[in-house]
Amino acid sequence: MWKPRPEDNKPMSANPTQPVQPASQPAAVTAPSIPTPSKETSKASDPYRADVGHIGKSVQIRGELSGSEDLYLDGEVDGNIDLRDHSLIIGPNGKIKAGISARDLVVHGKVEGNITATGKVELRKSCTLMGDVKTGRIVIEDGAFFKGAIDIQEKETKQEARKPVASASSAGMSSSSGSGVSSYSAAAGAQGSFLESK
Repeated sequence: MWKPRPEDNKPMSANPTQPVQPASQPAAVTAPSIPTPSKETSKASDPYRADVGHIGKSVQIRGELSGSEDLYLDGEVDGNIDLRDHSLIIGPNGKIKAGISARDLVVHGKVEGNITATGKVELRKSCTLMGDVKTGRIVIEDGAFFKGAIDIQEKETKQEARKPVASASSAGMSSSSGSGVSSYSAAAGAQGSFLESK
């Protein structure tokens, strides 16, 4: 009657009669793949972290420290720090005995010396600062220790706007003594007396 064929003895997985599934299954279409962010892309997406130098708490510097990037300083410095166009953050372990010149400054640690900042100075609650501060803006948190003077610098645009006013006030007063009566024109910022001096 029926003879068994040699194909019937082969295992089921090798049976060529089963349909071959395509490489892309519908499950892959319904679940989109989300790329996991790598460390390199997170650094590139955060511009603040990309150009910040770091000096650790075990580093001691004697002399002048200058740079052309933002700096996080948690060590000790004895000398001068010059970061005129960049930000400086002094960490909680930072011990600075130096004059500091920076654009923006945030102090968590201890500083002995004068500070000049063209932007903003922030003294955090763990801060100890003994020295004079010359800046455009300052923030002192409750609990910060500060001993020194503060000199708030005005922006150059405000100073330029005031110069014409000062010159207008001196040019705004005119007197005519021909009739013995003094007259004053009311220019912006003009000061003077409307009484006749005899």
